[in-house]
Amino acid sequence: MSVVLAVTWNPRGEMPRFERLLPQLKQVYTGMAISFPPVADPVVTRAFIAGGYAEPPGVKAWVNQEWSAGRYMALRIGVQFQADYVHYADMDRLLRWVETRPQEWRDAVQAIQSTDCLVMGRSEAAYNTHPDSLILTEAISNRIVSHFLGREMDVSAGSKGFSRPAAEYLVENTRPGRALGADAEWPILLRRAGYRVDYLEVDGLDWESADRYQEQAANPGDQRLAAERVDDDPLSWEWRVRVANEIVQVALDTAKRKLGS
Repeated sequence: MSVVLAVTWNPRGEMPRFERLLPQLKQVYTGMAISFPPVADPVVTRAFIAGGYAEPPGVKAWVNQEWSAGRYMALRIGVQFQADYVHYADMDRLLRWVETRPQEWRDAVQAIQSTDCLVMGRSEAAYNTHPDSLILTEAISNRIVSHFLGREMDVSAGSKGFSRPAAEYLVENTRPGRALGADAEWPILLRRAGYRVDYLEVDGLDWESADRYQEQAANPGDQRLAAERVDDDPLSWEWRVRVANEIVQVALDTAKRKLGS
């Protein structure tokens, strides 16, 4: 069976790490779909759009006109590869995972191929590397989404796997907009439509933001210092409240909306 990678990516100095890890990505995925936001570094996006990474297994890239279309377009482009499964991921988190825990990542991609929807969440140790502003607000959104999924899950770790029928269902029955709410919309919608939704907890989805503009993934000490700086900024708390609110609102809307065929 084949798995295609579908990612959203706002590059923040990760290109050298991407190129270094690309051989490993090619070993696991039959293709890559990359959805860039409108503010993405044009030097990076031009390299992909011009076909610089088109050699097998190949990369299809798209620069969105609206930031909110990113996750939807990643999935939509991903299903164009005709693979059996799609692994959606936030690229910055994925690169850290591949770099720091490659075997766990490979095992997770294998697990994707045993269900319709695999939500990949963070272990307690992985979660504790994040800023408190994220931990405390996501505790609320995760609890509400988990209620509609029938079991406790961490849905906001930026990594989910889908069978081809499940991915096609999402493309046909969702629209761009409220991108952060896809954390709730995708698994809740699939569960309501009768698809199997499973959960896998991993260590490799620990906090990635400390890796920005670094030559390699940050160590635990650097993660901790970066998280403290984030929590010292009131705007970070305001942003995380807005994120959690969007996820909760989308969860409530998805739980009551009419299902498509």
